[in-house]
Amino acid sequence: MTARSTDDLYVRYMKAFEDSTTHLGVCAACQAEKPCEVGTPIHERFGRLQDAYLARQK
Repeated sequence: MTARSTDDLYVRYMKAFEDSTTHLGVCAACQAEKPCEVGTPIHERFGRLQDAYLARQK
């Protein structure tokens, strides 16, 4: 029996989720739903990867 190969998209999606929630936890601007200059690309990356992952699940 071989080990299941790592799902790269899922791994990247979960890393982006972690990065987004970590940043959100320390950034007052992002908590107020006004993403800061640093947070914007972090949150956008999470959104793109989430969309891609969920689309693939369909």
